[in-house]
Amino acid sequence: MSDVALNQIRETIAGNDVVLFMKGTKMMPQCGFSSRIASVLNFMAVDFADVDVLADADIRQGIKDFSDWPTIPQLYVKGEFVGGCDIVTEMVLSGELDTLFTNEGIAFNKESADKIREANA
Repeated sequence: MSDVALNQIRETIAGNDVVLFMKGTKMMPQCGFSSRIASVLNFMAVDFADVDVLADADIRQGIKDFSDWPTIPQLYVKGEFVGGCDIVTEMVLSGELDTLFTNEGIAFNKESADKIREANA
């Protein structure tokens, strides 16, 4: 991984409370897994930075090396790697993501989170 990509990844994670490294953007995801997490975060009214890994091959490979996680998307909260699509989905459905956001002081719409769980019950 290039030093430029590594520094860019570190700065992005450090400079934003919630970051989603994804294929596409939060308004135009380019894969189903990225779309699922971006849609959940958007629906829950979470303010998050999106990084389109398709726009930069060094970032796409770099984030996998950085997290030691082989797939995209990847969610970071307050500098910590949370997980990919399956983990984040499980966390939303169990309420763990609500707890994480609350503990880290991340604003989100609790009613929307509850609606997601109701729809998937």
